[in-house]
Amino acid sequence: MLQKEQWMQIHVLKAQGVSEREIARRLGISRNTVARYLSAEEVPRYKPREPRPTKLGAFEAYVIERMSAAAPEIIAAPALLRELRARGYDGQLRSLQAFMNAHKSVPKPDPVVRFETEPGRQMQCDFVVFRRGADPLYAFTATLGFSRWRWARFTTDERAETLVACHHALFEALGGVPREILYDNAKTIVVERDAYGDGQHRWHAGLLDLAKRYGFLPRLCQPYRAQTKGKVERFHRYLRGNFYVPLASQLKQSGLMLDAVTANVEVSKWLRDVANQRVHPVTGLAPAILLEQRERACLRDMPGYAVPRLPARAVARPRVDPAMSIQHPLSVYQQLLTEVRA
Repeated sequence: MLQKEQWMQIHVLKAQGVSEREIARRLGISRNTVARYLSAEEVPRYKPREPRPTKLGAFEAYVIERMSAAAPEIIAAPALLRELRARGYDGQLRSLQAFMNAHKSVPKPDPVVRFETEPGRQMQCDFVVFRRGADPLYAFTATLGFSRWRWARFTTDERAETLVACHHALFEALGGVPREILYDNAKTIVVERDAYGDGQHRWHAGLLDLAKRYGFLPRLCQPYRAQTKGKVERFHRYLRGNFYVPLASQLKQSGLMLDAVTANVEVSKWLRDVANQRVHPVTGLAPAILLEQRERACLRDMPGYAVPRLPARAVARPRVDPAMSIQHPLSVYQQLLTEVRA
């Protein structure tokens, strides 16, 4: 049985216009399997399996110890097999080789090389923290790989339902959906990295539903390697230094704290008039111009049924907090900002 991640990939690729034959080739499965899972309305359920004892099990600690002692050199499997035979191992050489390959040291990755993607292919998304504590402030951000078009939505949490709502607002603002989105390793994105093998991750159920609903493929950046999603990381620095700090400091001078509502009103104008009009040093064009000229036509259309429907328990109820007396109606913030800029 295929994993639910592959079920999602089959449906997304089919929605993108890929033939069943090509889907089978890409995923390394039969066309009959592709057809069967396209007709399945529900995600396959995981069936826990009991680990089976192996002949090598009693000798695994010894193998790892010998491999560590030989590092950085690699001890040959046939040589180690002779040692194990003397200790009573009667299993196969290939079982030993498979175990050694799974536990061999990983070489240091090469320095990150900036790469470009074709129009409409990739978007990089992430949450960035601006303030923690009793009044937290985050921003869900996105950057298109080709045009460098930027988008941000300020929030007060990083919950799964917030992630879903931010994606819908993002696609509405963009007017389409890219073919794939690159994420970090947050718990609302992936449950277990490489759970079923190299590059075969166990995704968060909410993200799987989101990806199928909108028709994009989720991708993960390398763990502890923020450079692999460098476009959105560079946008974080730009957003903080050129938008958040100036706005928050203006309000602070008047004894006010920047909240998500005010930040979203102001950031929409900043994105439209500043961030996406600034000529990018790599492309030589403003993101808004390059988006209209080259990339928007390559995006997938928004599905009409994609509006997120949050369960009743996910809808936050308003609460009165006497400690938040510094908050004011939005009009107060706008008046202060207008006076300062004047």
